[in-house]
Amino acid sequence: MHNDILKELIVKYPKLENCRADIENAFTLLKNCYQNGGTVFVCGNGGSSSDSEHIVGELLKSFKKRRPIDSDVYENLGSFEGGAYLREKLEGALPALSLNSQTGIMTAFANDKAWDAVFAQQLYGLGKKGDCLITLSTSGNSKNCVYAVLTAKAKGISSIALTGNGGGRLKEYATVTVAVPETETYKVQELHLPVYHALCAMLEEEFF
Repeated sequence: MHNDILKELIVKYPKLENCRADIENAFTLLKNCYQNGGTVFVCGNGGSSSDSEHIVGELLKSFKKRRPIDSDVYENLGSFEGGAYLREKLEGALPALSLNSQTGIMTAFANDKAWDAVFAQQLYGLGKKGDCLITLSTSGNSKNCVYAVLTAKAKGISSIALTGNGGGRLKEYATVTVAVPETETYKVQELHLPVYHALCAMLEEEFF
């Protein structure tokens, strides 16, 4: 089924045809991460920061289809007051965290040490082998994203870079780079959105 989602993406955005194999490889990395009990971390700057939050929102709750919660959690909720309500409202989730949302550590580390290493510091503290990092940079050269990917490599964490044409420095270090065929920032971001929506839909189909 996830192949149908990818085909639909390419039909709607034919200029992404050259990215097809990289999108498939990105999906495989994310699938392996979740199959092994891992967490997906996401980061970016500016509009890509908002995209990071958007991705996490699609992973932590239902996206296109109903997601049941774990049967043991469902059973345990039955013994609590208010449990029936939660049984009705909770949805299945794929663990994900936007590094952009951690304002306390971000501002502390940026003030005390260096802004360009804030994502790297968070990933060092939170990430473990088997996790996966998604980083978004329209140029592919954002230093804080590059340093996050380098930290990921050092910790045995796979990484996916969503970039513009060419891939920039991130292409040198990321496990998979999806370099969409645009160079202007807003045009790159306009193609990042359908790519990560497709990845989220593919993951939802795989696990729910």
